Formats: sequence, structure tokens, C-alpha cells
Amino acid sequence: MAEQGKDNFRDTMGTLDSEGKRAWVFPKKPSGKWYQYRKYVSYFLLVILFASPFVKIGGNQFMMFNVLERRFNIFGFPFWPQDFYLFVIMMLIGVVFVILFTVAFGRIFCGWICPQTIFMEMVFRRIEYWIDGDRGKQIRLSKMPWNAEKIKKRILKWTVFFIISFLIANVFLAYLIGSDELLRYIFDGPSNHVSTLISLLIFTGVFYFVFAWFREQVCIIVCPYGRLQGVLLDNKSIIVAYDYKRGEKEEGRAKFKKNEDRPSTGKGDCIDCFACVQVCPTGIDIRNGTQLECVNCTACIDACDQIMEAVDLPKGLIRYASEDNIEKKKKFEFTPRLKGYVVVLGILIAVLIGLLFLRNDIEAQILRLPGQLYEHKKDNIISNVYTYKLINKTVEDIEDVRFRLKSHKGTIKLVTSEMLNIDEEGLAEGTLFIEINASALTGDKDRVTIEILSGDDVIETTTTAFLGPRSYN
Repeated sequence: MAEQGKDNFRDTMGTLDSEGKRAWVFPKKPSGKWYQYRKYVSYFLLVILFASPFVKIGGNQFMMFNVLERRFNIFGFPFWPQDFYLFVIMMLIGVVFVILFTVAFGRIFCGWICPQTIFMEMVFRRIEYWIDGDRGKQIRLSKMPWNAEKIKKRILKWTVFFIISFLIANVFLAYLIGSDELLRYIFDGPSNHVSTLISLLIFTGVFYFVFAWFREQVCIIVCPYGRLQGVLLDNKSIIVAYDYKRGEKEEGRAKFKKNEDRPSTGKGDCIDCFACVQVCPTGIDIRNGTQLECVNCTACIDACDQIMEAVDLPKGLIRYASEDNIEKKKKFEFTPRLKGYVVVLGILIAVLIGLLFLRNDIEAQILRLPGQLYEHKKDNIISNVYTYKLINKTVEDIEDVRFRLKSHKGTIKLVTSEMLNIDEEGLAEGTLFIEINASALTGDKDRVTIEILSGDDVIETTTTAFLGPRSYN
């Protein structure tokens, strides 16, 4: 690992050695108050992650992102391609929300909520600690020749990692194609769905690669969020920070000596034990200041607090604090910048709520048949031909569907005389004719309003163009 605490820390990564090769990170198993809090949050989120595809609200899967069929369920609400604007607003809300919390609390999303961190630190690393042991044992095992003990542990660990990756891939697939479809594939047997099985194994391979080998490199190299910190963070942002004022003082860091009157020596409270470095999952030294590799996991806070308690010094040498708090003892302020983000977030949420209330359960499209003008029939009747498409966004069948002109006196005739029913989450499409007396037209291109009814209830209203002869303007 590259030497920490030197001026070169900005030019190199903690996961690279002096020759630029991968330096494997062996973090010490964390423990402490913050780690316990993170475990509670992580396991709660894992339960939600694994349960969401199998929980249904009103017959709709709680969360689904079926890209192939362009069907999405978010918190039990179904969204179709026609609702894409709602999906975009939701994504904007998510982005503004993350930006707001980053400006206020730093990279808290990465350390507490990000699935990559949760799976890596709370699932795969904990299994690694169980099989390989803590930091020291893992280092010795990596340097050990391939004897029976090492082979046994590696095969056991890799097998468990593969099984968990396979389970994650199944859950991921349930989000994409729906849990009902996934369960049907499982009960049908893999031989009947070979293409799906191949996709599942590809997903498994990706997850296995990420969590068994690539690991913290995802946060350091791949994820763009860390690089956004330089834009989003300022001196008022609350981050996991080292109190250099207290840690360095006049004489700087120094090793702890028993029975030493440390305050009178001018030495800082940092005893240079490297506990914060050894426990860091991305291999950095938090004492060097804010770095893009830091995911705000709080492991260094717990490690430092335990050392401070052992040497009878105040806790909080590493803590959640802003640069202004450390340097100027300023408390957290709700700055105009934060207020601006809150206002934008509030507007977006209000717009989304309003659009959700205005959203109908039926999406109707009635369009004139391309290339067709109009037909002049007897009794001065003008006829236009249209195609219609009705999408049922609910999980209930809609029966006895019919069309009625609202804006003009006239008739609507379906090409088929059968009763029109729309299955749950189904689609009905066909052809219809609109016939209006020429005397009721105001020009050669009128806008007509059409009501769609189920029985006697109006379930949707839409408009379309109606062409007529110019002589009847």
C-alpha cells in the first residue's frame, strides 16, 4: 500500500502500490456505536431490497422496472410509457434529494444507503471475516502458499460468494421482469428458459466480480458520485472529518507514552496508532483531509473513539463535523444554498403529487388513420376513420367500454360490433368511424372531444382532429 500521511496522497490511491499495481485492502473488522447503527440501517434496507419485488399493493408489484415491456411500478403505482414524464420527475427528485444531502451531510448516501457499500461491508466482508478471520489473519492467508488450509478457505469463501451473487441476481431479475414471471420460470425449470438462465448467470458473474474482486474499486474508480464531492461540498458540509486542530496542536502527532502529561507537552491528541487507517475499507488516511475515496462509513470514528477511550483522552477526534466547525468552531447553518435546494425539491414534489392526482387509470389515444381524408356520405354526413388505443393501468378488468362525442352532435361506430372490454393492465386497440353532420362543423379541421365510458361512468376524455370540406367553413 502506498505510504500514508505523506504529500503524495493526492497523487496516488490507497489501493495502489508504488509500482501502480493493485494493493489489496485488508480492513480491520469495525466495531462500535456507529457500526451498530449502520448494521441496523443496512439490514433494514436489505429486507426492503429483497422483499420489494415480492410485495404487492393493490395487485401491483411494489417495485418493478420492466425495461423490455416498458412497464414500471414504483411504490405500487404502475407507470407506462405514456407516464414517462412522471418517471423523469421522480428521477429529478431523487437527484436533487441526493445533492441536498450531499451539500448538507457529505457522502452520507455512500456510507449508509448505497447498495454497493451495504452488500460489500455488511454481507461479503462479514462472511470474509467469518471464514478468513480479521485483518492480520487475512494478510497472513494471502501470503501463505497454496496449502490445504488456504485451498479449503478459498473454495468455501468463493462458493458462498457465488451463491449470494446468484440470489442477488435473481432478485435483480425479479425487478426487471416481475416476481410472478420469475417464479413461473423457476417452477417451469431452467431447461424451458435457457436464455433467461444465461442472463441470470451473466448477472451472477457481474455481481461476483464486483464483490469478490473489484470491491472498493467501484467507489474509487467507477462511481462518479465521489468526484461530484469537489463540486457539491463546501466548508459548511458535515462530513467524517479529523479534528487536526486538536490532533496536531503545536508539536504534532506523537506516540502515546504511559504516565505522560500529554497536554503540557504540546503534543496533539492523535497518538499516530493508525487504527483509523487499518479499519478503512478504501485504504485511505482520514487525517489527510477530505478525499474522494472516503465513503463516510464512520469506521474510523469508532476505531479512534476506542483508542481515545483506552488512553483516557476525549472522544471525537474523528467525528461528523464541518471544516468551519473544526477550524472556527461554527455550528451547522441552514445556508441560502441549502434553502435553494429545498425550494427546488419542494416544487418538484408538489408538481409530482399534482400530476399523480390528475393521472387517469385509462390512457386513451385516438388518431386519424394516416393517408385518409374524409368521406362525404348521404344526408350531408362527413365521416373520418381513426385508430384507437386504450391502456388499462389498473389491475381490474374494465367492461362495457364505449365512445361518445361530447363536443359535436354525431355518432361513433366501431368497426367490430363486439362489446369492448379491457383486461387488467391490458391494451385494447382497433378502428372506429366518427360521423358528424357538415352543418355542425366550423372549419375544415375541427377539434372533437370524445368521452370514453364504462357503463354510464366517464373514465377518460380525449381530443382528436376531424377533417371536413372547405366549402362548409
